Amino acid sequence: QMCIRDREEVLNEHMMDVYINDHLTMKLVCLPQHLTELVLGRLLTEQIITSSEDVDHIYICEYGKRAKVYLKNSAHSTQSSSDAFVEVTPTCCTGNHILNDYFVTSKEPQSLTPIFWKPEWIFHMADAFADGSPLHGITFATHSCILAQKDHILFSCEDIGRHNALDKVIGYALRHNIDLHQCMVYSSGRIPTDMTLKAVSYTHLTLPTNSRV
Repeated sequence: QMCIRDREEVLNEHMMDVYINDHLTMKLVCLPQHLTELVLGRLLTEQIITSSEDVDHIYICEYGKRAKVYLKNSAHSTQSSSDAFVEVTPTCCTGNHILNDYFVTSKEPQSLTPIFWKPEWIFHMADAFADGSPLHGITFATHSCILAQKDHILFSCEDIGRHNALDKVIGYALRHNIDLHQCMVYSSGRIPTDMTLKAVSYTHLTLPTNSRV
């Protein structure tokens, strides 16, 4: 007697190497959507850049396996590559690794500049959040993040890791010249210290977040 089991959708992890000024700098485990936004957002939240104007150009290969970033007036342009890991994001469960000191900074976090927001804006994001995570609905294996200004939702995305999803919405704002000082994000999962620093200290986002239910 043959037993036929129900099929279930499984989410595949995508691997991407990130080069900055031709130095292999980071290995990302992510979903292969919005890769340019992911790289841009990560550069900003790690204080490698302060705006999109700091980037000369970004190249993502056809298969999304390699990203090359060239920075303008980079202080790192003559550094040598290193095979030693110098930092691992402790709260990131995707296996992302940093390979050299591009992502090590001595800059002090900036002070938060609060913005005015209304509770109904958050409820609006919560409603959109429940309906706007198709991959999670199928696989239960993603985190999501929404970018909004007041009650207007600008962008939403999913990724394997909540850090990646947050960096994607920040990268989207950079690509479209959106003022992050006036934005809010709504994120799934818990908010560890390093994600709070990404949102508050470096980009002045307001982060009204709660767990996925």
